[in-house]
Amino acid sequence: MIDAAQIDHLTALARLELSPAERRTMQQDLTRMLGYFEQLGRVPTEGVQEMQRPVSLVNVLRDDAPGETFPSGVVSALAPETQDGFIRVPRTVDTE
Repeated sequence: MIDAAQIDHLTALARLELSPAERRTMQQDLTRMLGYFEQLGRVPTEGVQEMQRPVSLVNVLRDDAPGETFPSGVVSALAPETQDGFIRVPRTVDTE
């Protein structure tokens, strides 16, 4: 069973703010999901051949050849913000 401390940890990782009712629902749902995995773990699989995928996949690759590109001035003009000829984007990784 998932306990309150684990819910606290998960909500902190996901940066979620949940009401007490939502926390209870999340706890019940996750406990139920883990129960399904426990059921799957009890399925007898002796003699069943392992497989990676139910369908065989084949990569269809094309030659990696350079093609036409947009002039940098056109791309820079479309960007909301540039700096020293580069497109400036918001930080996506915290440095904490």
